[in-house]
Amino acid sequence: MNLKKGTPAFGLLLGGVLVALGALMMIIGFWKTLLLCVLFALGYFLGTVENKREFMKTTANKLIPDKEVKVIDLKTELKREQAVVAEKVAEAEKAVEEVKPVKKPVRKTEKKSDKE
Repeated sequence: MNLKKGTPAFGLLLGGVLVALGALMMIIGFWKTLLLCVLFALGYFLGTVENKREFMKTTANKLIPDKEVKVIDLKTELKREQAVVAEKVAEAEKAVEEVKPVKKPVRKTEKKSDKE
C-alpha cells in the first residue's frame, strides 16, 4: 500500500482518522478528545526519539536558562542609557558655554595705487 501524500490510499486513511476523531468528539466530548489526541501525539513523539536522555536534557536547557545567563530588564536598561545620554548632553552644553568666542583683530590692509 502506497501511503504518500496525494495518493488515494492516503486520502482514505486520513478520512478514516477524521471520522474516528469526529465520532470521539460526539461520544466523549471536545476536551476529552483533545486530551486524548495530545497524549497520543506526546507518546508517539517520545516513542520515535532515539536518545531520550539527550532529548530531555536539551529541551530542559531550552526551557530553563542557566543561572550564569543574566536576564536583562529592558525598561531598567533603557532608563540607565537615557540617564547616561542626558549626562553627556549636559556636559557638552556646559563645555559649549565655557568656550567663549575669540574675536580676531581685523587688519586693515592698505591698497597700493599704481600712481605712486
